[in-house]
Amino acid sequence: MNNTPAQSTTQKNGWWILVSIGMFAFMSNLDSSIVNIAMPIMAKQLHVPMNQIEWVVSSYLIVLTALLLFFGKLGDIYGKIKVFRIGTIVFLLGSFLSGLQINFPFLLVGRFIQGTGAAMTLSNTYGITTSTFGIKERGRAMGFVGTFVALGAIAGPGLGGLILSRLSWGYIFWVNLPIGIIAVILGAIVMPKAYQTVPGTIDWVGFINFSLMIIGLFLGVFIGQEIGYGSPIVLALFALGLITLWGFFHTEKRAANPLMPLGLFKIKPFTFGLGAAVLIFLSNFFTVVIVPFYLEDARKLSAGQAGALLIIFPIVMVFAGPFGGWLADHFSPARIATGGLLIVAIAQAMYYFLTLTSPMWVYVIITIIMAFGTGLFQSPNSDIVMSVVPKDSLGSAGSLNALARNVGMISGTALSTSSLFIAMSIKAGFHVTNYLPTQPEVFIFGMHIAFAVSLVIILGAWVLSIMQGRSIRPGDLK
Repeated sequence: MNNTPAQSTTQKNGWWILVSIGMFAFMSNLDSSIVNIAMPIMAKQLHVPMNQIEWVVSSYLIVLTALLLFFGKLGDIYGKIKVFRIGTIVFLLGSFLSGLQINFPFLLVGRFIQGTGAAMTLSNTYGITTSTFGIKERGRAMGFVGTFVALGAIAGPGLGGLILSRLSWGYIFWVNLPIGIIAVILGAIVMPKAYQTVPGTIDWVGFINFSLMIIGLFLGVFIGQEIGYGSPIVLALFALGLITLWGFFHTEKRAANPLMPLGLFKIKPFTFGLGAAVLIFLSNFFTVVIVPFYLEDARKLSAGQAGALLIIFPIVMVFAGPFGGWLADHFSPARIATGGLLIVAIAQAMYYFLTLTSPMWVYVIITIIMAFGTGLFQSPNSDIVMSVVPKDSLGSAGSLNALARNVGMISGTALSTSSLFIAMSIKAGFHVTNYLPTQPEVFIFGMHIAFAVSLVIILGAWVLSIMQGRSIRPGDLK
């Protein structure tokens, strides 16, 4: 854990530094979702089935999640800005390679490199923010980063659809290049040249256990979708994940410099808030993964038309997020966050009314309600999570925040596709791993079941948010 005293004053060029790291926070999360809108086109051009093209999303998320804690610790030891800068170059290299459209294996290599660079930048984003801003401005700075992160995670399908309406799918990766180059140049000008470091060692045993846990559990889920969850290789992957999960927590309890400071989880508002964040990102990714299939395949819209509809969510978020922050400043942050989740739950329930003939205004209303609720939740919840931890633990709390979001996104990708295809298989009477053009009603049935699962998840987040509010003591939020 970093015991560096809290920064009392904001560094020179602090807000320009935030713009630089915020751009990469946006892009790193954007690339976890922007592929979804292009998957039908990519599957046809690369001659792979839909259940395999999911690996373009899954591989990125698995690599990113598995490496987050490692690069966060590496940033503590060797300098967060140094690791962040190297990560920007790695991320841009992966973006360039992914956009070359050579073949499916080459695309996966590009995504692996891209995920590695994203882990290097995201794991150090909150740490850089913490060391750059004084206590009085840190809350606003954290909110700024949180907005970029949330927008990146949700804006992908909409922005991707707009790109695909004019350009080939490779440009959904190449859009990172001009933005990234500007951010790199800006960072080189405004970021301090001296690196803050903390003496320490890498918890290699913890890192290996954590990485194998993520790979085992999520690889098992994704492969299980293709060949069945009773397959020996899938069961072996689940066993690997569970064994290394036990090994990770066993190691972290005894490590001198743990990869994950477990002591933070004794702070109830922090733990409940982190759990709620995992669940809302998990639920949001049901929408990110499934709705593009509904708009493009079931409703026969072009990628550009679908993108225009999908961009509604991030546009509403731009206004709802700051409004949620304003409400949190004037009223109870916990109550605002809990109310936001209830609004999201109402939107999730409304997805049941979407059919093959629903007017598009019904989808638009659902999207606006859901985006508004999400915006009300994000800022107050992040505010609580970062306010209840000790000031010398802000960096560690920020890394766990990033991990929570990515665990939610990767879980949402896995669970949404699993729910969808299992329900479609039950309806069709045979194993389904793809959209069935001659049986669109099978997809609608699967979509309704999947969003019922998503509704249960949001209600779980709502309960955690209520528990968070009740666990906050007077003086905790300061």
